[in-house]
Amino acid sequence: MTKADIVSNISEAKGVEKAEVQAVVEAFMEEVKNSLENGKNVYLRGFGSFIIKRRAEKTGRNISKNTTIKIPAHNIPAFKPSKMFVESVKKSVKTK
Repeated sequence: MTKADIVSNISEAKGVEKAEVQAVVEAFMEEVKNSLENGKNVYLRGFGSFIIKRRAEKTGRNISKNTTIKIPAHNIPAFKPSKMFVESVKKSVKTK
């Protein structure tokens, strides 16, 4: 599913113009991004959390040059779904 699909589905379900829904979805994504960039996690009760994870420094390999490189410690954004969300997906999605 793409952002356009999400906008279209919300627009049809709620009877709101696509342009308005698009603006709200974009504003939401921008707000989540800004919060994480400022070091603040975002908690959405019943859905999940957008959090910052810290990756420790580690040694990697450049296979083409056969050398080792140091990968510095860094932060990455991550999403952690809520327990209710996980259980809902477990019930709804069939395993193959």
